[in-house]
Amino acid sequence: MTWILIAALTLGSLALKACGPLLAGGRTPPAALQRVITLLTPALITSLVVTGTLTHGQHLTLDARLAGLTAGLIALAVRAPLVVALIAAVATTAGIRLIA
Repeated sequence: MTWILIAALTLGSLALKACGPLLAGGRTPPAALQRVITLLTPALITSLVVTGTLTHGQHLTLDARLAGLTAGLIALAVRAPLVVALIAAVATTAGIRLIA
């Protein structure tokens, strides 16, 4: 049953992606819509990260993942390379889980 669901979702996703170019017919969207589309990706990724970090089921949780996310954000705020921020986030999360 799981594989049938995965196949159905895959086909549905492909169909939706094909509808865009077919319906647009080579036309470019208006400037206002392009600005909204540009802002959607960072907003969606941020919401997924925050939801995955701060929730467990339908409950709010504050654990080592939040500290790791904070360490990564601080590293990015001081203009550290992305790899360094990622390592800081992972090390912080692992360190807190090790001592907790």
